[in-house]
Amino acid sequence: MKNIIIISVQQRKNVSGAVQEVLSEYGCLIKTRLGITDSTTKKCSQTGLIILEFLGNKREINLMSKKLSKINGVAVKSVSI
Repeated sequence: MKNIIIISVQQRKNVSGAVQEVLSEYGCLIKTRLGITDSTTKKCSQTGLIILEFLGNKREINLMSKKLSKINGVAVKSVSI
């Protein structure tokens, strides 16, 4: 079973440090990380998605998701397939 976590980040400049702090706490359980923004060479996007392949169990997914969701402008969804 694969656990995929999708994190939507608004106001990227303001919250990126807090998001990174949580992701670093669970870094050993993150197998794959993909960041997507709408940035161009002329404009830096303030929104983005982070997609994770997560090795942890449901309890760890819930703990990390709760911590991320407490950050203003961050939304989290998880899928197990």
